[in-house]
Amino acid sequence: MNTLDRYVLFGHPVAHSRSPQIHALFARQCGQALSYDAIDVIPEQFISTARHFFASGGRGANVTFPHKEAALALPADLTQRARLAGSINTLAVMPNGDLLGDNTDGIGLVRDLVERMGLTLRDRRILLLGAGGAARGVIGPLLELRPSALLLDNRTRPRLEQVLHDFEPVAASLNVKWGAATAGPFDLIINATSASHSGDLPPMPQGAVASHTICYDMFYGREGTAFTRWAQSAGAQRAEMGLGMLVEQAAEAFRLWRGVLPDTGPVLAAISG
Repeated sequence: MNTLDRYVLFGHPVAHSRSPQIHALFARQCGQALSYDAIDVIPEQFISTARHFFASGGRGANVTFPHKEAALALPADLTQRARLAGSINTLAVMPNGDLLGDNTDGIGLVRDLVERMGLTLRDRRILLLGAGGAARGVIGPLLELRPSALLLDNRTRPRLEQVLHDFEPVAASLNVKWGAATAGPFDLIINATSASHSGDLPPMPQGAVASHTICYDMFYGREGTAFTRWAQSAGAQRAEMGLGMLVEQAAEAFRLWRGVLPDTGPVLAAISG
């Protein structure tokens, strides 16, 4: 009896996640037979749960908050973008049986900002809120767009300083101003903190928003997030949630697993309705 290839999402919490719906739509579109489930696992049990999943025949997994950095303990190898990020959002079993760790967050974010939203980020001033696994996954691809500055703000200073140190060589090689956030305004503000999970607002530098500022929350909610509501009340030109990023990063993970890149437009339209 044939069994479906199994894929999962590991996170805490995950009840809100659209990933199972997204991958079901991808599978139908691409004629792929697979199963995809969401597993809510606390940090203390994540590594053992993931190892058990793969030992029992699982073929791949997505990893979301708060496990993206902890997932580095799992794979035998890392892609270049996961190594640079220092965090993982995708795990895949390779033909030789080894486990590969990848990070598709950055390419997902860039595709959503540039292709769907039509933003030009070269020579723009960008503020990135957060210094955890979600932020680390997108810094490299954002730097490659050659903004005039990519500045970070984070509640915890030691973590912020570590990220600034880790990515300084990349920023310098691309001639992008890099460092801790100074006063605004900014052309683009990206919230990569976990504050939206609890309905909180991350700290913001003085004068961050002007009438031309685009605000983007990497997280999403049915009724918006505290960050997007704040952006609208502060007079931002546009406030978006990360549903498009979610679909785009999922498509890149699907390609790693199944060898085919889905058409993301119809899927985003289906889950946005």
